[in-house]
Amino acid sequence: MPNSSFTTHFLLLAFADTRELQLLHFCLFLGIYLAALLGNGLIITTVACDHCLHTPMYFFLLNLSLLDLGSISTTLPKSMASFLWDTMTISYAGCAAQVFLFAFFMGGEYSLLTIMAYDRYVAICKPLHYGTLLGSRACVHMAAAAWGSAFLNALLHTANTFSLPLCQGNALGQFFCEIPQILKLSCSRSYLREVGIIVFSLCLGFGCFVFIVLSYVQIFRAVLRIPSEQGQHKAFSTCLPHLAVVSLFLSTVVFAHLKPPSISSPSLDLVVALLYSVVPPAVNPLIYSLRNQELKEAIGKLIPQSFFQEW
Repeated sequence: MPNSSFTTHFLLLAFADTRELQLLHFCLFLGIYLAALLGNGLIITTVACDHCLHTPMYFFLLNLSLLDLGSISTTLPKSMASFLWDTMTISYAGCAAQVFLFAFFMGGEYSLLTIMAYDRYVAICKPLHYGTLLGSRACVHMAAAAWGSAFLNALLHTANTFSLPLCQGNALGQFFCEIPQILKLSCSRSYLREVGIIVFSLCLGFGCFVFIVLSYVQIFRAVLRIPSEQGQHKAFSTCLPHLAVVSLFLSTVVFAHLKPPSISSPSLDLVVALLYSVVPPAVNPLIYSLRNQELKEAIGKLIPQSFFQEW
């Protein structure tokens, strides 16, 4: 069996064997990717151009859209190229780059979602201290911490994963390079080191999850004490989209990596991977724009009605 020193490429999991289905999957992925580019790009442009949206909440939303664009661009373009050219191979260096970038963007997204929960907590539970606790410098420092910690986490996971000798072939049971799939190819007990790092990351992730839950418990208690129905509606309109994004992100990631082996199968692993790697970046812009009247009005100003009338 080949060792990692002789492994020059990996084989990704094919969605279908027939050419027609491959082209169908290419068109489907292309539509999802274009929707993600349009939605996240529109949020980034709107927040950057509209001075009324230069607030901590929208600053973090802009960063989230950047991370979403990065994560979906790490996996889908390579898959679309594989469908189009009928080749499911990826180079060793390309696989390492994909693992690093995907871990970087996903880790950054989770850190940023935790920060956004803190932003909503301060805005609703401590409104008089909002300007002090979430000034421009504090927001930049928190965003930099999210990106920086994600970079170090991704670098650590990638270095450990690709330092392992591989002797179980080079076929990955996923449509992109994923750390658990690469660990299955290892023939050394040193893979336990990477497992230990994953467990440590999960513990940190659980701590962030507890922080998010406690933040929203306090938020909902404060919102329910608001006397006016209009005030409650406005508070919920800024919190529910974030809570929906957090729920979608966590539920799919946790199920993907912690589901019982008894229900694991290649087709189920593929579907779950699509749910946590492709769906959130594509639907997050839609979730945030549906209940956010301020954002919808800003987008309406950015795209005048005359643009649609020409079409």
